[in-house]
Amino acid sequence: MAWLWWVGAALIFALIELLSLDFVFIMFAGGALAAGAANAAGAPLWVQAVVFVVASVVLLVTLRPTLIRHLRNNTPKAPTNAEANVGRTASVVQEVSTASGLVKLSGEVWSARAVPGSPLLPAGTSVRVVQIDGATAVVEPA
Repeated sequence: MAWLWWVGAALIFALIELLSLDFVFIMFAGGALAAGAANAAGAPLWVQAVVFVVASVVLLVTLRPTLIRHLRNNTPKAPTNAEANVGRTASVVQEVSTASGLVKLSGEVWSARAVPGSPLLPAGTSVRVVQIDGATAVVEPA
């Protein structure tokens, strides 16, 4: 019946892994399951503890790097934060020149400037974001 404690510990480690998502606690869960199997086989507590530690370390050293490599190679690189606005359309709020202006982009008002060589963009013009330079959207006519 004591093997249930190891299964309970494995479940707790698995729940913690769901919060951390770094493939460490799931390796501890595997170690706890191995210790539970040792308990079910009749091993004394000190052997169960050794099985837990050894199984956890083996999983951390062998399986975790493979899982992380697989995750990184199969996860697409998606632009986030300000860089996610590149390619979106915006509306000119205040006349945009190559030096200054304001646009409404994704529901927010951004400082903006037109790409070099662009004509003056009057208010109400639809523009496309070419680049984000700090907190300034570099735009061109849409």
